[in-house]
Amino acid sequence: RQDAIEIFKAGVAGVEPYAAVKRVLHLEQGSLFVESTPQVTCDLRTVRRIIVVGAGKAGYPMACAVEDTLGDRIDGGVVVVKRGHRENRPLKHIRVLEAGHPQPDADGVRAGREIMNSLTDLQENDVVISLISGGGSALFCQPAEGIELADSIALNQELLACGAAIDEINAVRKHVSAVKGGRCAQLASPAMVIELTLSDVVG
Repeated sequence: RQDAIEIFKAGVAGVEPYAAVKRVLHLEQGSLFVESTPQVTCDLRTVRRIIVVGAGKAGYPMACAVEDTLGDRIDGGVVVVKRGHRENRPLKHIRVLEAGHPQPDADGVRAGREIMNSLTDLQENDVVISLISGGGSALFCQPAEGIELADSIALNQELLACGAAIDEINAVRKHVSAVKGGRCAQLASPAMVIELTLSDVVG
């Protein structure tokens, strides 16, 4: 029994969002290092602004980890999390908004608009840190032109009810979204985008 408990605790610790971000994001001698393949290095002396955006159920602890790493070097940002998943610790530079999950709602549309607004007028010497985790597809909701929120909700319900796999659902979702399928990255261009993703989809 004790072995099972220790294995469980180790598994939970291994996927804890705050720790996961802290493992890969380091600030050393004025440079930001992202432990990836290949490793990303960003000399912050050449950076004008750092903006943090994100969506997902793990968005709050991920944002906390970024703030604890970069502190006052962050110039602003918006992260949207599932309603009830925002903790009491206030963040200084990143706004945390709440929205519906698993069904998108009007709060998700408003949050999506705020994230889009935070990515306007960026320059080549700006950096965007994007934090994506499970639930982000529903929480970061911005229907494409000509599509209403009610249409997105109805489509989401049909996809969830028909037994489609999550990768199949997301393949459909991106075609009816103004921000999915790389469109958010296009908004951030020409800034450098650092994407940190915690996926709960195997593979």
